[in-house]
Amino acid sequence: MADDAELVAEMDALGERLAAARSAIARRFIGQESVVDLTMAALLCGGHALLIGLPGLGKTRLVDTLSTVMGLTGNRIQFTPDLMPADILGSEVLETGTDGARSFKFIEGPIFCQLLMADEINRASPRTQSALLQAMQEKEVTIAGAHRRLAPPFHVLATQNPIEQEGTYPLPEAQLDRFLVQVDVPYPDRDTERDILMATTGVAEDTAPNVLTADQLLEAQTLLRRMPVGEAVVEMILDLVRACRPQDEAAPQIVRDTVSWGPGPRAAQALMLTVRAEALLHGRLVPGAEDVRRMAAPVLSHRMALSFAARARGESLAQVIAQVADRITRIEAAA
Repeated sequence: MADDAELVAEMDALGERLAAARSAIARRFIGQESVVDLTMAALLCGGHALLIGLPGLGKTRLVDTLSTVMGLTGNRIQFTPDLMPADILGSEVLETGTDGARSFKFIEGPIFCQLLMADEINRASPRTQSALLQAMQEKEVTIAGAHRRLAPPFHVLATQNPIEQEGTYPLPEAQLDRFLVQVDVPYPDRDTERDILMATTGVAEDTAPNVLTADQLLEAQTLLRRMPVGEAVVEMILDLVRACRPQDEAAPQIVRDTVSWGPGPRAAQALMLTVRAEALLHGRLVPGAEDVRRMAAPVLSHRMALSFAARARGESLAQVIAQVADRITRIEAAA
């Protein structure tokens, strides 16, 4: 009982810090609470996020603000077609000492940070995109045969423009699967846009204070994994992921008719983590069915693909996932 009480106290304290962090972020990134929550959830889970939205919606501003509020050292890479892997990872240079001796010295690339913004990641060639794969999964890079660890925590927040595809290289499925969540950044509503106008077109803009440190974020990531998940929620997650695979016997007809391939086990792992983060961000100590429904699309949409016929009919993955998630959580919650 003492351990349970200690866990509850730690989670309550973390919830208060997260509420303060959300308030700090709102001083520079106005509105779009769901976008902020999803991005923070990715950091709490120790994962990466892919932010998809049109130019000018504040994606860069959000990442910069998160870096300040969460106490992380951040770097930004603008991905372009001529970007090379060494521009991201770093390279070895031949250095001549004062005594005339020559030796190789490693110059770290911008990936050696705690929060990396990969801006317009799909504009780089596949060769350059793949430079991030090892870093995102193993938290290390291999350069000139040497393995170099990245200091924890390490997160990648990548952005992508969903409209302009000329001169771009779509991310392969293996790389998309490395992103814990896909965050769709929509247009702000009218009241939010008015607040943005008033806050950003004056002489001075508000600044976001630092709330957390990198060590505190690491502690939060560990605490999140200690958060209990009920057996009913575990079964919902398993049923939802398996129901989104068209070859699975549990898949409903809508999935069989619209989906070419579905999510793998990494999607279930991502759901287990993100439902905990979603509950914690909203002041709950245990995740429930509603958290599973909220996190279904962000976790699954980039891990699935519509069939050609479904795309021709104008179907969307978000609609399919929402129907499947609603059906499963409603049935199991009533059981």
